[in-house]
Amino acid sequence: MLSEALLSGASPQLRNMASTGGNLLQHTRCYYFRDITAACNMREPGSGCSAIAGYNRIHAILGTSDKCIATHPSDMCVALAALGAVIRVSGPKGDRAIPFDQFYVAYGEDPAKLNNLQHGELITHVDVPNLPFAKRSHYLKVRDRASYEFALTSAAIALDMDGQTIKEARVGLGGIATKPWRSQEAEQALTGKTANDQTFKAAADAALSGAKPQQFNAFKVDLAKRTIVKALSTVAAMS
Repeated sequence: MLSEALLSGASPQLRNMASTGGNLLQHTRCYYFRDITAACNMREPGSGCSAIAGYNRIHAILGTSDKCIATHPSDMCVALAALGAVIRVSGPKGDRAIPFDQFYVAYGEDPAKLNNLQHGELITHVDVPNLPFAKRSHYLKVRDRASYEFALTSAAIALDMDGQTIKEARVGLGGIATKPWRSQEAEQALTGKTANDQTFKAAADAALSGAKPQQFNAFKVDLAKRTIVKALSTVAAMS
């Protein structure tokens, strides 16, 4: 799963120049954040969010607020979210470990604050837990073109199965949220259930139950559900 996410994220030239820390700290993907003539609470707190009433096809439908709907761009981080990675940092006050689900912050009242790094802290490395069932995993990315492009939707799936029964599941979602998104709602809908199309559709519905689409990105709700079902079906079919 992690290698699939890395390979789908960028060309070999970019991957050779990139770093894991840089991937974790990628800034938001939003037309209006990069347009200094547009209102953007992330760039200039209190100025407003032009994306909400603007052209918001690429924007988020999960984890949004009335102040920001920008999408997190990473592929690798979606897999790290599903795998429950731990981010190790070092700074003036010493070393600390940050669970992946606590590293990013909701845009909420302060869209300019993207993560829980403190002043002077540096990411030193990332621990990925040894999950035996992660061998049965898959990263599926849906995008506008086949070559390197940001995800419209993506799903990182790992299943621990006993026959056709799902003992444990990990579900990470990308392209649709303000941060790399782990869907515990989908995981709960899968756990203890039989691996079949009905179960996968129920999990997809649970994952998108809190979605708040805008005018131009409402298609992402159905597309994300289809992405989840397809990824689940692929993993369930693995020997």
